[in-house]
Amino acid sequence: MDELPEGLSLPHLEARSHIPSASVMLSRVRGSGHEILMGHRSSQLPAFPDLWSFPGGGVSRVDRKAAENHPEWLSAMGDNRLSVFTLLREMVEEVGITPDGKGGFVEVDDDVREIVCRDKSGWLEVAESGSISTAGFDCQVITERIPPPQSPTRFHNLFFHVALGESGVEPSFPPGRSEFDEFRWWRPEEVISSWTRNELHIPPPIVTIFRDLIGLMEGNDLISACRTMADDPPSGPHRFEYGPDVECILIPTKTLPPSTHTNCFIIGERGGDRLIIDPAIRDQNGFELLRLKVEEIRADGSEVVATIFTHRHQDHLGDLGMIGEIYDAPVWASHETLEALPEGGQRRVIEEGEVIGVRGPSGISNWEVLETPGHCPGQICLIGEPGIVSADNCTMVGTILVPSNDGDMGAYIEGLERLRGFSAHTLFPGHGPLIPNPERILNQYIEHRKARHERVFEAVESGASKISEISKIAYSDTPDAHPMLSEDQTLSHLRLLVDSGRVSCSEDKYELSKVV
Repeated sequence: MDELPEGLSLPHLEARSHIPSASVMLSRVRGSGHEILMGHRSSQLPAFPDLWSFPGGGVSRVDRKAAENHPEWLSAMGDNRLSVFTLLREMVEEVGITPDGKGGFVEVDDDVREIVCRDKSGWLEVAESGSISTAGFDCQVITERIPPPQSPTRFHNLFFHVALGESGVEPSFPPGRSEFDEFRWWRPEEVISSWTRNELHIPPPIVTIFRDLIGLMEGNDLISACRTMADDPPSGPHRFEYGPDVECILIPTKTLPPSTHTNCFIIGERGGDRLIIDPAIRDQNGFELLRLKVEEIRADGSEVVATIFTHRHQDHLGDLGMIGEIYDAPVWASHETLEALPEGGQRRVIEEGEVIGVRGPSGISNWEVLETPGHCPGQICLIGEPGIVSADNCTMVGTILVPSNDGDMGAYIEGLERLRGFSAHTLFPGHGPLIPNPERILNQYIEHRKARHERVFEAVESGASKISEISKIAYSDTPDAHPMLSEDQTLSHLRLLVDSGRVSCSEDKYELSKVV
């Protein structure tokens, strides 16, 4: 990911409407308390892999058809009626549970479920035949969320609570492929404590849902807590937590789509010291986002002790004058990054191997500085127990550029390999959602870059000598790539090939080196 290169003009991207969706929190009574069902999303999924989440999905055509054709079904659900159809269909597809028509629940017969999983429209077919029922079904919306703009696709999601009571029904996997590879019943406090110990990954909205539930529960009374959330939703801003003591706000920046925002991370425990990383504010919108977050930090009894910039690209550097109107703290960064900032204010060079201790009520959390200069000279990462603040090394959406003007393709690949070697629990990237499976993503990036490197070499080997010719051949597998960007990346690869002695250059023409 990178700021928009000078001279590059991209078409205006219209904001897409939010896709309506529904998720279901199924609960049951066990012993003296309640348990909640969550599923682990497969690591092979392109969207939200390796996260523990609730079953759910987007409103489909069959859900709309069911609502239109059967106005008598679920008529008591009011404005949420359409989403309830989605919820019921997803319960059948993903966990194999459906209402029994008498106020209880049953496990779905295999043959019925196969019909639904084969084609979503099958749900309406089996409902109309009486094989499954909507009668006597009760649920409630406990919260609704629209995720921050981390990707082009955003959902307007309603979270429902469905109480299974003492029912003995159990989830099961559908025939064929499933989004989930494991189901588990959790007590709410177990979810948060396991997440705090870095034992599992949870989407940020669900972290706050569990925090709200735990705060409202009295005597393990989940039902009352859900009822309170439905009747009187928790007020105030919801913290967007990527990991324990790692919060994030998204700052709008001139960054290559689809990630048109930069992740500004706030590290540290509530009531203790905080570090603000990459507060890239340059307009009033960004200013207000940061101001509100700092007000919230101070209300927690915390204080900002430093601003850290990971690198000098303009979509990561904030306006120091604007930042100074919100809070006063020294700037810490690499030598190269500090040189790109205007004079004035307190500042300190931080270097490879330095350990930054962040004090909090429960002790000191340590974050070690790691230099990964391939994407940009002086780029740094921070390594802590929750994971790695990985700057612009990789992302779950879009791509990472290695600019030919100041990037270094060899150093970039080496940096990816170094990051992989830490076996981090999570990557907190400069753009896009958290990365819960660092090794898999880093392997993909390394393999992709090395493969592209060889394609560039093979293009030269075939006789292409000009950058435009080489780029066209090397990027023939991505015909939709912007020519300016593909040529710039080709040049980055060519410079590494020249440095390694495999290719020579004369008067902007490239050929195989005479001595390889």
